[in-house]
Amino acid sequence: MPTPLRRHLITRSRNPADLLNAATHLFGGAITTSPLDDLRGGDHELRGVAAHDFAVGYFASPLDVRVTSAEGRGRRSYFVNIGVSGAISASSGCLRATLDETTAGVVNPGDTQELRPSGTRRTRFLGLRVDAALVDQEFTALTGHPPVSPVRFDFALDLDQPKGRAVRLLVRSLLAQLDSADPLFQRAELRRGQLRCIVTALLLAQPHSHTDALRDSPPPGHPHSLRAALAFVEANLTGRISLADIARAANCSPRTVSSAFRDRLGVSPMSYVRNLRLDRIRADLLASADPVGTIAYRWGVTHLGRFAADYRARFAELPSATATRRQPGPPAL
Repeated sequence: MPTPLRRHLITRSRNPADLLNAATHLFGGAITTSPLDDLRGGDHELRGVAAHDFAVGYFASPLDVRVTSAEGRGRRSYFVNIGVSGAISASSGCLRATLDETTAGVVNPGDTQELRPSGTRRTRFLGLRVDAALVDQEFTALTGHPPVSPVRFDFALDLDQPKGRAVRLLVRSLLAQLDSADPLFQRAELRRGQLRCIVTALLLAQPHSHTDALRDSPPPGHPHSLRAALAFVEANLTGRISLADIARAANCSPRTVSSAFRDRLGVSPMSYVRNLRLDRIRADLLASADPVGTIAYRWGVTHLGRFAADYRARFAELPSATATRRQPGPPAL
């Protein structure tokens, strides 16, 4: 594989502390890092792209490191490490694996991982962060209901098996999009769609605590009325939306559309609208320099006080706190 994320250099240094600090910054505070042994000299390089629900980094370093998930401020994340060249002796709890081009490691929220580059070759690997909310969302899309408890993946992912190869191909496709100079591939919709494909493939490829639920679930296709309702919400999210509006778009009664949302998505129609609107606002807060109020009004918010309370309830922080973490370096998805 050619050097990924070649247009997105964050740091290249002989000081390992620069790498550790840059990794924490790239992953938005979702991790804390510390060296396992003495700080090792050599060349340390990090390239990366970050968004509010996802980040990918390319690491080239001989450093042995401990990575601990930081679950504060409502952030829960999964991590997937994939070798590019060389090998890494990796562990998470009592689980161990050698990560290389044929084996990836999947780390669950709250778990600590230790990564030790093996041999004398310069070790290079990709690290992906995915918000737990996105995993829950894709699980719901596959099964028609949210997981009853957090999804916990097995650690070692075989990339040489057919399902694992699909995950690897989708990751490479995302990297190609990120490296492309074509403006089409800079659109957030395309990148978000590619990320959703990766998460879906991971849920289908890698054994986890809810694999049986996926296997036993009926086909997840939503009824036409619910698809019409979701399409209406998506198209009108920046304006005023009522339950009556959604019901008219679905061509059914408010009671029927409410039951469909609760049965299929696990939330009421208006909760779905609120959550989707808050997610879009959060993405804009991290990617835009616009004031909080301007972004909120852009997405159909009419009462800033109520919006701030709803935002804090969903993300465990105020929108102003999110805005302080805007990153001028890696481009947002």
